[in-house]
Amino acid sequence: MIEPFPGAARLSRRNFLTLAGLGVAATAAACSRGGGAAAVSTPVGPDSAAVRAAEQVRRANIGTGNTVRASLQARPTRIDLGGVQVDTWAYGDRIPGREIRLRRGDLLRAELSNDLPAESTIHWHGLALRNDMDGVPGLTQSAIAPHSPFTYEFLAPDAGTHWLHPHVGMQFDRGLYAPVIVEDPAEGADYDLEAVLVLDDWLDGVAGGSPDQQLDALRRGGMPMSGMGHGGMSGMGMGAPVDPGNPLGADTGDVQYPYYLINGTLGADPFTVRARPGQRVRLRIINAGADTAFRLAVGGHQLTVTHSDGYPVQPVTGSSLLIGMGERFDAIVTLGDGVFPLVASAEGKQGQGFAVIRTGAGGRLDPGVRPAELDAPPITGLVLRAREDVRLDRRAPDRVHELMLGMDMSGYRWTINGAAYGEHTPLEISQGQRVRLRFVNQTMMFHPMHLHGHTFQVVDGQGAGPRKDTTLVLPNQSVEVDLDADNPGQWLVHCHNLYHGEAGMMTTLSYTE
Repeated sequence: MIEPFPGAARLSRRNFLTLAGLGVAATAAACSRGGGAAAVSTPVGPDSAAVRAAEQVRRANIGTGNTVRASLQARPTRIDLGGVQVDTWAYGDRIPGREIRLRRGDLLRAELSNDLPAESTIHWHGLALRNDMDGVPGLTQSAIAPHSPFTYEFLAPDAGTHWLHPHVGMQFDRGLYAPVIVEDPAEGADYDLEAVLVLDDWLDGVAGGSPDQQLDALRRGGMPMSGMGHGGMSGMGMGAPVDPGNPLGADTGDVQYPYYLINGTLGADPFTVRARPGQRVRLRIINAGADTAFRLAVGGHQLTVTHSDGYPVQPVTGSSLLIGMGERFDAIVTLGDGVFPLVASAEGKQGQGFAVIRTGAGGRLDPGVRPAELDAPPITGLVLRAREDVRLDRRAPDRVHELMLGMDMSGYRWTINGAAYGEHTPLEISQGQRVRLRFVNQTMMFHPMHLHGHTFQVVDGQGAGPRKDTTLVLPNQSVEVDLDADNPGQWLVHCHNLYHGEAGMMTTLSYTE
């Protein structure tokens, strides 16, 4: 992760808050009119009384009293991807790492043993947890030194399909990720079994390459110009219609990956879901890719999407589902009799992840098979509507922040409001506000924008857009989302294309007093 100021990862929290307060004060003074004194806002720190109080409220309101313990050992290892051996970094010598499963309201106590030759952290993607457990070095915690432990402890307030990964540099484009499933005790009546599917694009350890080397090559080569480049080069205007057959636009990524995985394995040795004909399987689908959106389908079947980023939606049935980086969807499939391909096609790229659903007799499937269901326009998160019981109440925003998503043609540098992370101005909010974020994509690439520590509701004019924490913002399009400022601290907002984020497309949502 790019540090917000030099040496931030090595600062104590007290020193960080002092510097953050000085930065906000200087900004306020610079913006004051007529040379008069400006009001000074103080950032709410990650280990502040406000953060501790919010956690106590969660424990009082929804805590179950149950404690779930987990252990993660991050270390260099050799992994068999299904006929391809790679040297990488992973949790517990497996990809994905071992699933963590708990119930809404449980307390999670997870110990990370960092046996990597580099600093690391864990970000609990999708969980609206306490700020000092969010895993962003220099913002919410100090980075965990090599060969050192750290214990994450927090209440899991929201049910859903989530995941964990580091927030240091390019680490999660290696093998450092794992699913985190928070169960809702009220669910389960509409399906018979579950299958967790983690999708990934893979290059680490292949021909001696690494994600860090790939990012360095992009920086040396400057902004790729595929698809007529980025930033209005095609002449499309803001709000131009999206091609339903190519919903992400012509330029869907900066990296060509040699392999695509489902649950850490290639199609030569596919992950297999075993069930009986007629059973209903709940697919919990996580896109852990760094630069790739996936279009997922099950041959001979329809998908009924029931949840997006952990929150229930009004069910939508279709042939395929488009999943941006960092997004999660749950879908129910009623299974036929036989052997069926489950394919995650790399959107706009060559290649696919491949798994199998087996309910009866049948031979081995060709891992290159392309189900006809992939040719239908896919379901996307932007067309979903929140189930009525999880919608935010209708209310006008107290504060609106516009986030202009851009790039710098002089190099591989992605920006928010014209600034790369570390040069950015925090987006100030206050406890109790209804906040609207307006993402305006000024580039010719899609950006999956992710907010830490909160869920938001996509604004659709009727107060019924999906509840999410990661939303696609299509080329030359804008998306508005509303959130309630109910989780104090300092929170990252960023593009979940890892290469875009590390090249600058990040900022902070800053609670102030």
